[in-house]
Amino acid sequence: MAEEVKTNTAAAAPEAKAPAAAPKARRGKKGKRVVQTGEAHIKATFNNTIVSVSDKTGAVLAASSAGANGFRGSKKGTAYAAGVAAEKVADIAKNNHSMSAIDIFVKGTGLGRDAAIRAFATKGMTINSITDKTPIAHGGVRPKGERKP
Repeated sequence: MAEEVKTNTAAAAPEAKAPAAAPKARRGKKGKRVVQTGEAHIKATFNNTIVSVSDKTGAVLAASSAGANGFRGSKKGTAYAAGVAAEKVADIAKNNHSMSAIDIFVKGTGLGRDAAIRAFATKGMTINSITDKTPIAHGGVRPKGERKP
């Protein structure tokens, strides 16, 4: 009888290993985030204009620049190039993320400031506020060392 018990346990062991090899569960694709209101950050320099749209926490949803839209050299600094970049970002924000209202933050003194703002308005987005965040030079802090007479 002892021999029969040994053969039964040996036959049961391979069956116990079979269920452990189950296929891994796959995660599904994340859906598009729906953001009703967001922020547009426009950096307008003399050489280029960079436009990005983010949600209220700062997570960037879409970004573009004049250079990314095929403009090269001195054409990147034009108002038309800035408008094209802003239109592209506004399309992505509106179509993919259902954004309808926006707060605009502008930094820099380039030609693309007004054109980029106008592009968001022509795409049908409600502009809640426009804030100028251009840094202003003030001469810096007092240098280290003794004062000169």
